[in-house]
Amino acid sequence: MANTQSMPLISILVALFLVSSSLASTDVPFIVANKKATLNRLKSGAERVSVSIDIYNQGTSTAYDVSLVDDHWPQDIFDIISGNTSQSWERLDAGGILSHSFELEGKVKGLFYGSPAVITFRIPTKSALQEAYSTPILPLDVLAERPPEKKFEWVKAIGKIWICNFCHLYRGSFCVPGCHPFQVQCSKSKQEEALIITAEKLIYRKQTTGCMTVKEQIFVA
Repeated sequence: MANTQSMPLISILVALFLVSSSLASTDVPFIVANKKATLNRLKSGAERVSVSIDIYNQGTSTAYDVSLVDDHWPQDIFDIISGNTSQSWERLDAGGILSHSFELEGKVKGLFYGSPAVITFRIPTKSALQEAYSTPILPLDVLAERPPEKKFEWVKAIGKIWICNFCHLYRGSFCVPGCHPFQVQCSKSKQEEALIITAEKLIYRKQTTGCMTVKEQIFVA
């Protein structure tokens, strides 16, 4: 009789044990990694690739012996300029983030498809090494031909500068809202130089005094 009455209690205890075991098994790190690569063309014509990788632990426990490897950059296509393509950390706590970056220089023209970075880590409840992958990157068009920079359009855009009749008469009127006109005169061969000098002066005046307080002229021979 006593044994019969104790059966429901035993069943409840077993159920609670199974539930607690199930909950304990979810107490693990959850690694998410975001990889980004951007191209930067230098004045010399060389092209740099800036790579950054952010590793997040969105789980509920610490990941240990965290290692990052991103070595899928062929040496015949890229040179390492700064940093390393691998990095290790002792731990990554729950809710934490680790960041790593390095810079490459492209040597070969063409479209490059990168691979995700590989992250490995350990958790106390498992002996096997755990593995995760970063997001992929968009294809990189290394050393691609780009149209020449339109300095005239660039100057017009900066600081909302308004330019009137510059190209035809070689004498232009530069206006910033609320300020006096800024007169420019130059020779035909010096148009771009005059535009750049004028833009620099306008930006400086806007930053320091708020606007042009007097009428001015620039002459570029």
